[in-house]
Amino acid sequence: MSTTADVMVVGAGIIGAACAYRLAERGLRVRLLEAAAAAAMGSTGKSAAGVRVQFTEAANVLLSWHSIREYRQMPEAAYRPIGYLLLVPQEDWADHLRGVELQRGLGVPVEVYSLEAAQQWFSFEARGLAGATFGPADGVVDPHGICMEYLHRARGLGAELHLETELLRAERRGGVWRLDTSRGAFEAPLILNAAGAWAGEVGRRAGLDIPVQPSRRMVFATAPLSQPLSAPLTIDLSSGFYFRPEGERLIFGKSNPADVGFTEGMDWSWLEPTLEAGMLRFPWLERLALDRKASWWGYYEVTPDHNPILGWMPGVEGWVNACGFSGHGVQQAAAVGRLMAEEIVEGRAHFIDIDALRYERFSRAAKVLERHIV
Repeated sequence: MSTTADVMVVGAGIIGAACAYRLAERGLRVRLLEAAAAAAMGSTGKSAAGVRVQFTEAANVLLSWHSIREYRQMPEAAYRPIGYLLLVPQEDWADHLRGVELQRGLGVPVEVYSLEAAQQWFSFEARGLAGATFGPADGVVDPHGICMEYLHRARGLGAELHLETELLRAERRGGVWRLDTSRGAFEAPLILNAAGAWAGEVGRRAGLDIPVQPSRRMVFATAPLSQPLSAPLTIDLSSGFYFRPEGERLIFGKSNPADVGFTEGMDWSWLEPTLEAGMLRFPWLERLALDRKASWWGYYEVTPDHNPILGWMPGVEGWVNACGFSGHGVQQAAAVGRLMAEEIVEGRAHFIDIDALRYERFSRAAKVLERHIV
């Protein structure tokens, strides 16, 4: 028996939940299909939970800024503005300052620090660096809490969540999509692909080429510190190493671009190159103990240019993408939910210009070049 809706949202992570809420708010009948046994069990629940506005492309700045402003008003988000501190190498300083000018022009608070001022929280090796920037509105949130709140709001407006319901195939017939799942068939004129790291596979099951692949990421955790560190989330842009306080611990990591595919579990072989990069800049890390049981792993959903794919799928009736965030889904979800509601109900998103993030960019010579990818 087919179950009908106006929109089928595939994926009940933070992106799917935000989109379902905003679509239901517009009066649409919404159903969410989630392959897992509970919502937020993919990238959402395993996120390092940072939110930042320090990007170099206007669309990314605004997606994060509008989302942070929404999270500020949500008690469930547990937003903590601990800030992001970016340590910038000399060869990138001029371009970085142009990014600061863009961010400030868009109304985003960003401060430029000397290397001496940046050491107010902790010491670091300054060799090769030109300066630092600090985003006072950047910080951390509770991704699980946000996702659950959006789902609660969506269900209060009539949306239905179907757990352990894996999309097996989708086919367009007579103006509607027929979705065969592990728990029966569904029909709807519209599909919104918010399947995170599985978005590429969801596309393949509908006969579509959506360039999103999973990329495993490690989040290492120290043992509790004798004296907890109060500091911003810090990124050494010369290596991509980052760390931030998490209660009495520090969590830290560095992306491995070669770690692609649905490989599961901790990759402990990646700890050594991660620490090597970290200790070059922060020698005091050598004195800290690791807690293997507190460390975890999760997936990024990566596109060729590490930017999301938003909006209508060209040449395919009734298919919308909200996927491929490449590690930025949590910090952009709130704005994306509003934008996808505009895209579907009004025919085109407008409160932020997302043209640079549409699928069509992959056929253009000029690509979006976001420099602040970690």
